[in-house]
Amino acid sequence: MKARSTVLFLLLLALGAALLAGCGGSSAKDERQPVACREGTGVYLEALRAAPGDVILAGETPISGCLVPTAEEGELVDLGEAALAAATKLNAAARAEPDGPAALQLGYLLGAIARGSAKTEGVHAELLRRLTVAARFAPAGEPLSQRFLAAYEKGFAAGRKHG
Repeated sequence: MKARSTVLFLLLLALGAALLAGCGGSSAKDERQPVACREGTGVYLEALRAAPGDVILAGETPISGCLVPTAEEGELVDLGEAALAAATKLNAAARAEPDGPAALQLGYLLGAIARGSAKTEGVHAELLRRLTVAARFAPAGEPLSQRFLAAYEKGFAAGRKHG
């Protein structure tokens, strides 16, 4: 089931990239996704340690800067894989230790992705949806703790504001 959902996710990202490429007619210059955005999950987790302050990937790029409307298919896939893996790890850590920093970092990640995706005309909508599901995951439908949710919301607001 997990492999099928991963394949579906990659197909949706490819479809979004193809639709974007077919839109042509835009006079905006083609942007490339910053290299720091494609350096893997560890870069995201390391940078998120600074949350709710300024979270900068590899010392050069805010997370929202990774979401560019003209990103190539491979860039979208790399971003999706790294961000989803980071969200999954942070969710597990936050559930295990509700008073730790992971819930705040998780919220920041989602807030920053939401901030960046607001400027990409829907290209990253599926990524944001999948990250939201991963961030709010609770085994067997158990409710997330109030401490988890409060820290998550604080992080989300910070990420949305300057992520």
